[in-house]
Parts: sequence; structure tokens; C-alpha cells
Amino acid sequence: MTIGNNQKDRILIVDDSPQNIQLLEAYLTAAGYDVISAQSGDDALLQLDSGDHPDLVILDVMMPGLNGYQVCEKIKESHDTQRIPVLMLTALTEIDDKVKGFEAGADEFLSKPVDKLELLLRVKSLLRTKHLNEDLESARDVIYTLALAIEANDPYTRGHSERVAQYGALIAEHLGLNEEQIDVVRNAGILHDIGKIGISETILQKPGPLTDQELIAVQDHPAIGEKICKPLRSANLLLTVIRHHQERYDGDGYPDRLAGDEIPIEARVIAVADAYDAMTSPRPYRPPMSQRQVLGTMRREAGSQWDPEVIRVFLQLIEEEREMPRR
Repeated sequence: MTIGNNQKDRILIVDDSPQNIQLLEAYLTAAGYDVISAQSGDDALLQLDSGDHPDLVILDVMMPGLNGYQVCEKIKESHDTQRIPVLMLTALTEIDDKVKGFEAGADEFLSKPVDKLELLLRVKSLLRTKHLNEDLESARDVIYTLALAIEANDPYTRGHSERVAQYGALIAEHLGLNEEQIDVVRNAGILHDIGKIGISETILQKPGPLTDQELIAVQDHPAIGEKICKPLRSANLLLTVIRHHQERYDGDGYPDRLAGDEIPIEARVIAVADAYDAMTSPRPYRPPMSQRQVLGTMRREAGSQWDPEVIRVFLQLIEEEREMPRR
């Protein structure tokens, strides 16, 4: 049975044994892959540091100098290489050894002696996942660019999402949220209003009050944004924040009338950051409100429109005169 590859993916083999490298190279080149090699962990990291990255690393565990676990950790710690899949090879059979490999960031584990068919199946699977993730990352870049481009064409909202992202990340950090949650808040801040692409500019830039029908159209933008962002790699974390950033703490928001802790904490953070920037910025229907007016509104509405703990942290940041993003 032949398992081929339509793309010329490049694979880095790292093994201190020339015989092992030759065997793996024979298997992989016959299947249509380009192969490069390194006989030590240090040599492998030098190749990776050169910037010409392989599509996959096959990494032996037991090597002199840096062992496979250490090399894997360094690959996964680097922003430039962390998305390269790592397949670790070892003659070790203890489950703890494999656990240690996965803890180091390995994507897959294969025992020696290597079975050709199993090797090629694992390689093909890892590369398929990598390319899928790359396609989704490309979709993310397009969506982020679209979100900022939409804003840039409107003098009333130019820079709004970037400021919301910065405010939100600052609030999230001081609430004690973890790094993953802070990143979700930052990304959701950029994307929270992308659903407004589906709403008429006549409505968005109307200088007077909205009709009931126009208000319903505006209230569709969180659900529209959720649909637009579904292709994102991190969609599961972002979608609920985009969908629920207009919910109210008292349950009188939209689109799902969630209340209190039913609303994801990241969405509660974005709601405060979004409201602050919107109220202190000019809109077609009103001039910007003064910071004094805005903070007074936020204090009064804490516990009804907004999460009181999020408001408390935000007001503390304001009172401490932390630098906020400038318009």
C-alpha cells in the first residue's frame, strides 16, 4: 500500500544515528516528501533558527546533548516554530516517557522500531492537520483585515475596535483572567462589531433616533458576527464573546437575554470596554460624552447593564490614571 502526498512537504529528521536517518529518509522520499536532517538537537535548532522552517519535525528522544524532550520544548516555546508538528520517536516503552513527550509539546508519538506504514499514516495525518490550520489562519487574517477596513471607512468608528481590544485586555488582566482568556478578549475586541457589515450604512450613520425595525436590524449584528467568524481557528472561544457582547447583566440585553454569570466573563469585559469607548466617542446622533458623564452612567448601571465587578476594576484603572489608548 502506497501512501503519497500531492504537496512537496518538507520534513526535518533529527536523530544521532545516520542509519536511522537513512531508513526514515528512504521511507519518506519514496512517499513524495522532501527530507532534511540533523544529527543533534543543537543542529536541529540552528536549522530552525535560520527561518526556513520544515512542515514537520521527526524527533528522536535519546540523543547526546539536548535530548528530544528539550528540543521539542524549545520548538513549542518559540512563536516562530510552535505550530510545526513534532512526531517523537523512541525505543522507550514506559507510559511515563510518552507522557513526558506530550508534556513537552509533542503532537504524536511513535515507538521504535518504526513500522513504515504506521509512520506514513502518522505523518500524513499531522501534515493534513497543519495545512487545515494554516487555511483557517488565512481566513482569520482576512476577517481581521475586513473588520479594521470596515471601521476605517467610517469617521465615527475609526479605531474603535482596536481601543476596545486594548481596554478589554487591560481589564481582563486586572480581573486576574488567564493568558488564554486575555487573548480571547483582545481578539474579540477587534471582531466584536464585524457583524455590522450586514447592516445598512443608512441605519448605522442615521443622525436621529432609530425606528423599531431599524433597531431590530442593529441588534442582529452580534449573531451576524458570529456567523462570519465561524471559520476562525479559535472560533469556539471567540464566537460566544462576539455573540453575547451586547447582553445585559440584568438579562435585558440581546440576542439571547442572558443574565449574570450566564454571560461569558470575556463578553462581560468587552461590554464594558465597548460601552466606554462608544460613549466617549462622537456618533452621528450625538457628540462625545464627557468622561465624568460616562463614569457616572457606569456607576449607576453597575449590576443592571454591566457586571459590577468588571465595572469596579475598570473604574479603579481610570482612577489610577492608567494610560488608555488615544484616538
